[in-house]
Amino acid sequence: MSETRMDGCRARAFALSMLLMIATYLGVERSHAADDIPEWRKPWYQEQAPFRIFGNTYYVGTRGLSAILITSDAGHVLIDGTLPDTASLVAKSIRALGFRVEDIELIVNSHTHSDHAGGIAELQRLSGASVAASAEAARAMERGRGERNDPQYELGDTIPPIDKVRVVRDRETLRVGKTEITVHYTPGHTPGGTSWTWTSCEGERCAKMVYADSVTAVSDDSFKFSGDARYPSILADFENTLRTIESLPCDILIAPHPEAVDLWSRLARREAGSKDGFMDRGACKAYAQAGRQRLHARVEREKAQQHQQP
Repeated sequence: MSETRMDGCRARAFALSMLLMIATYLGVERSHAADDIPEWRKPWYQEQAPFRIFGNTYYVGTRGLSAILITSDAGHVLIDGTLPDTASLVAKSIRALGFRVEDIELIVNSHTHSDHAGGIAELQRLSGASVAASAEAARAMERGRGERNDPQYELGDTIPPIDKVRVVRDRETLRVGKTEITVHYTPGHTPGGTSWTWTSCEGERCAKMVYADSVTAVSDDSFKFSGDARYPSILADFENTLRTIESLPCDILIAPHPEAVDLWSRLARREAGSKDGFMDRGACKAYAQAGRQRLHARVEREKAQQHQQP
């Protein structure tokens, strides 16, 4: 089987797991006690030893939820904050690498669901960092939840509200010291979703880094990707997002859920001696193509269900 087809199979399996997660979300108690966490959610809380991905880019998230630290002598950038209950693990990982949480100058986010934005308020408190987001995401952060145009709105997901969120424009570049990180509006999974690009170097060798937002078409039971008054432009927005991601210069791809981009198998290859274990210049295209297949499959299912209704 080709690598592209294998990626597609893994992506479909990931989509199924996401659907199961959404289906049971409302009934899940958010306690950190191990006995109260269902099996599919346990990796979200599982401590993961931090590691360098490439150059000044480090993984500081949990086993199941990504958080990325980009370091510089003038301060650091953090992408995503995992859950409210696991913000302390992110801070612990940053310190384990020898960096100071207090040196984080900027926190940005993929999308404003609690598994990625829930820990940002606490990490902002610990660091004093500024937080930047798209206009839609900034409103959700300050409000503490998304608005009705979030496909998962009726699941009732909330985050601790975040103060003084700076609104950034599509393709705007933010700077912390010599680090330059560019925002790309990628709505679909949520209306305010964003992806981020930057360059990391090891000596003379540099890599184009991409943190691509989730591209899984999942929702509460009432929402329709084939057409919904809550978010009339969602299909066009999602298609544009997929085109954006597959067109990005992309040496190393990271995503909010690490298993969605085979991060752990890539880490294993690197630890086994492959210097370029994380490198895959086709990863962004494959990620977008898998997302497109899932989106089209979801739309076709919805249309079929509509035709079956009396």
